[in-house]
Amino acid sequence: QVFKDSVHGSLELHPILVKIIDTPQFQRLRNIKQLGGTYYVYPGASHNRFEHSIGVAHLAGELLQTLKKKQQKLRIDERDVLCVQIAGLCHDLGHGPFSHMFDQMFIPKARPGYDWSHEKASQDMFDHLVEENELNKFMEDHGLVPKEDLPFIKELIDPPNVKTIEQWPHHGRPREKAFLYEVVSNKRNKIDVDKWDYFARDFHHLGMKNNFDCHRLIKFARVCEVDKEMQICYRDKEGFNLYNMFYTRFCLHKRACQHKVANSIEWMITDAFLKADKHIKIEGKDGKMFTLSTAIDDMVAYTKLTDNVFEQILNHPSDVGIEEGKEILDRVLKRDLYRCLGEFHSKKSSKEIKKYKSIKLHVVGVKIQQGDTQHLQPEDFVVHEIKLDYGKQDKDPIEDVRFYQKDDPDKAEELKRDDVSNLLPAKFEETIIRFYCKR
Repeated sequence: QVFKDSVHGSLELHPILVKIIDTPQFQRLRNIKQLGGTYYVYPGASHNRFEHSIGVAHLAGELLQTLKKKQQKLRIDERDVLCVQIAGLCHDLGHGPFSHMFDQMFIPKARPGYDWSHEKASQDMFDHLVEENELNKFMEDHGLVPKEDLPFIKELIDPPNVKTIEQWPHHGRPREKAFLYEVVSNKRNKIDVDKWDYFARDFHHLGMKNNFDCHRLIKFARVCEVDKEMQICYRDKEGFNLYNMFYTRFCLHKRACQHKVANSIEWMITDAFLKADKHIKIEGKDGKMFTLSTAIDDMVAYTKLTDNVFEQILNHPSDVGIEEGKEILDRVLKRDLYRCLGEFHSKKSSKEIKKYKSIKLHVVGVKIQQGDTQHLQPEDFVVHEIKLDYGKQDKDPIEDVRFYQKDDPDKAEELKRDDVSNLLPAKFEETIIRFYCKR
């Protein structure tokens, strides 16, 4: 089947991918905004996790087919390609309403200390999708071996951090195919098709120019043995292109994802969700009822949880508890937003953030001393810590990438900064601390 994509053009997808797309669990992604609250600042950013996931599956196939054609000795078979594409397609199944707002802002406040991530939820939702739609037989008929390939696909969605591994941790594929685990979610150096698609897609819908060309990088990708493990490496002349890729990520977050007004709106939606949490009931497996924050524990309930909960709260019958949440969302619609009082750059964020959270108490004290008539309280302030980087916190992102030369394509080594350019960043991370007032 052919899909017409706004970024990649006409895409032809394998029947198994189409079968997965045509399920309630995947169709749910049509109603989850890719950029969350950023849509309220950039009207063009109306794209959803649905189309992004299809784009990731497409790019995963393009990268692996290129490697398969160039390096037949890797023994990449169609099962490998299809499994990686399925992982790309399903890697975001676990996102909640308004994407990262849900997992980074709402859940940590609604369930402090709870060990949960959208990646883990994606694995759980994938299991639920396969079981609920009885896909095992269909997968077998199209060449997959579910007993081996389904665990492999889940491993691809969220691989462990390679730096902490001594023994080979995976069961889906042997160590000689380690490079397959770097396509969808690359824990080694953060270069993967997930980023390539959202760079292109987010910039397109934001109305900004994307200066990174993933298709060129794919042409210069090659698998080499590094420290007794097969890794995806790149031609030495692509070093600057990769620095540009990480800079592109930084710009996207700086200009859009962490826009101060977008963040303000996401804090408001988060507060509304917290107020409405116990009042929105979602039916799960065997008729058991869940709330906004507990629906993540039941995939039947979680399938029903999308951005539409915004309207669900607004239209909910009034009662004492939910009314405050409705008022906050009504303020969003009327553009009566939490005000950003200011921001500054912190050099030692991890140590300083606790100190600056106490500033709101000081501000309250000053306001009261000055005869403030609004009776501001500490809970009327938000202190938001924002970390912007090149993908590897304060590290040079190229340190974990290996490069080969044209005359020796099977040997990959580190690339010295001076061999790329004399005009490269000295620092790769910054922390911004913003202050918002809710009143």
